[in-house]
Amino acid sequence: MGVQFLSDEWAQAATNALSYHPGFASAIERAAVSIQFEVKDTPHGSDVSYYVKVAEGAAAVKIGALRKPNASITTDYATAAAISKGELPLQTAFFSGRLKAAGNLAKLISHQSALGHLADAVSSLEIDY
Repeated sequence: MGVQFLSDEWAQAATNALSYHPGFASAIERAAVSIQFEVKDTPHGSDVSYYVKVAEGAAAVKIGALRKPNASITTDYATAAAISKGELPLQTAFFSGRLKAAGNLAKLISHQSALGHLADAVSSLEIDY
């Protein structure tokens, strides 16, 4: 049995996975970025907010909201789960309109490699959807 998707335990497992993912580590080496994620239409009937914050070569995934993220991404639960499972590339979701981005899009684009590695690292976790 895995961790429940979009729970505090999932966020901690994701943080741990990122700490040991070599591609992510090299992609964020000098990065400083914070991204707020909003997941709509979850099976629990409520929306879930979480964020990824990268600074000084380390990343943290936390449930909750940041005061001033560099960018925000909004999507529905089915899309978030498909990305998490490695079934849907992040860029495909974006270009097909299944997720919306706002904020400093230049900063988001400059760190798209890290976001791809984030999805890869999380897809290796044992997660209950």
